[in-house]
Amino acid sequence: MTAADTSALLDELGDYLREDAPALSLPPEAFVSPELWELERTRVFGRSWVLVAHADELAEPGSYVALSVAGEPVVVTRDRDGELHALSPICRHRMMPVVEEGSGRADSFTCPYHLWRYGLDGRLIGATFMKGNPDFDPKTCRLPRFAVAQWQGFVHVNLDAGAEPLAPHLARVGEDLANYRLDEMVQVGGWVEEWNCNWKVAVENAHENYHVLGFHPETLQPSTPGGAETSVRADSPWANIMRVRYTEPLEAAILPLTEEEKAHLYAFFVFPSGSLAASGEMVVWLSLIPQSIDRTQVRGGVLMPAALIEGADRDTIRKESEGYAAMINAEDRHGLEAVQRSVGSRFAGRGHLSPKEPGVLLFYQNLARALLREDGAWPGQL
Repeated sequence: MTAADTSALLDELGDYLREDAPALSLPPEAFVSPELWELERTRVFGRSWVLVAHADELAEPGSYVALSVAGEPVVVTRDRDGELHALSPICRHRMMPVVEEGSGRADSFTCPYHLWRYGLDGRLIGATFMKGNPDFDPKTCRLPRFAVAQWQGFVHVNLDAGAEPLAPHLARVGEDLANYRLDEMVQVGGWVEEWNCNWKVAVENAHENYHVLGFHPETLQPSTPGGAETSVRADSPWANIMRVRYTEPLEAAILPLTEEEKAHLYAFFVFPSGSLAASGEMVVWLSLIPQSIDRTQVRGGVLMPAALIEGADRDTIRKESEGYAAMINAEDRHGLEAVQRSVGSRFAGRGHLSPKEPGVLLFYQNLARALLREDGAWPGQL
């Protein structure tokens, strides 16, 4: 695409911010444009809070989770004092990653190239054979830091070290989820997958229940049908909620859920790519993190009240929860990868959104705010 083409694409996205915003899907170019992808890396994922893990994955001192956010390597650690850190794992010597993607426990990170060693807070512990360089000051050498926040057990990272706090923007979400007692929940299962699709293909799918008709006819359609009563609410340019009525209310043995909460699936979205789905006494979190223009990492987990699983076989619960999630994910993945194979077609075009897809339009508006803001401010400040 030329600069003019990219400018025209941004103008089309800007239309979503009008009072008479078009109820149309994104232009196909939005899913394949390298120029737009580069803007997303800087203006969206370079300064947004991204859900990366649940606190249970980082419960012990020395635990870490390493991943990539829009091509930027990140490692989140918990040090011996229990403090969380988000760091760039790129060695300050010759750019070797000091830890590979994945999770585990460590007392420190040693670069496998020249054996420079760093603490879990990013400070340099040792640099072999560097005393002979008078310009090198080990006291000022450390791994770059990112912003990190734990909100009700969910760990978020912002590549902008000076980012605004996350919690104030999720205050109303916290009120809505009060009866689910998130701080008392434990993660009973988790997963990391990679889907061959643009991140927006995956995120817009998560913002509507309409697709259940086609993607999940036997798994989700019986309980949360694609034609079910659905409502959305925008709390801020960063957070919104979708409620879907169940065919039959769920029961609650431990949590003090209201009749409304038993009767609805509550799906909360945190721009750009994180979500929580509260379903009776189970909460599922999901984060759709781009790796490249056509690859998305899908991270998630299943939470339950600690009291509900007390004395139960945790391994059996883990296998059952991960097995069910894998089945749902496989259905979404199969469909969304087919969409991705089509977005580059010269016959692909914009489609009219259904009244069952108001959440998709909210996502488009958030995306437009982030992409059209050049000075680094949050979308809420536009």
